[in-house]
Amino acid sequence: MVLRILVQLKAALVKLLEMVVIILFAVLFLDVLWGVISRASGGLVVRLYDMGYEPWWFLPRGQSQWTEEVAINLLMWVSLLGAAVAYGAKSHLGVDYFVNKLHPEAQKVAEIAVNAIVGLFAIVVLIVGGYWLVSATFSANVILPALQIKAGYMYLAVPVSGVFILLFCAENIVEIIFGKHAEQSASDDIVSQEHSRPDTVKMEDR
Repeated sequence: MVLRILVQLKAALVKLLEMVVIILFAVLFLDVLWGVISRASGGLVVRLYDMGYEPWWFLPRGQSQWTEEVAINLLMWVSLLGAAVAYGAKSHLGVDYFVNKLHPEAQKVAEIAVNAIVGLFAIVVLIVGGYWLVSATFSANVILPALQIKAGYMYLAVPVSGVFILLFCAENIVEIIFGKHAEQSASDDIVSQEHSRPDTVKMEDR
């Protein structure tokens, strides 16, 4: 029962993160597209002035200053949250050639060890290190020049993604330990039912 709740919670978190990443990536695409258009429009405006023409009023006079900073912020959030989504959905890259050659019990131990190492990395580097980075940035009052917001909001993506990765690691370890036993018991029940069916049929024939 608890394992089923954990699996459903993990699926809901992955789905939520997927939607957030999709929205952020769409905004990132539009921001980069507008940056390219405004830059090209700036060159066109300069040529029109050189030729003695008055450019249309709606043409941007150059690349918008805020597009680059917005792109950097969104790229950091999309990359780190996307990594959390990939790990939660178990679609990240992994070399399991040698692990698959091990005994099933050894495979379980290896999977637990890998998730423990990833969880340790998430705690030390992403959560603790990210907290120090965000705190130092806020304390230094670093302001992004174009957006006029504190740079600490951009670095918040580091500890936030670390929290999600750590949650997914914990859920994976619980699923490996208890889920295998549940699958084994379920398979044992199926096998026992299959073995009991011929005896039932024989009793009915008699």
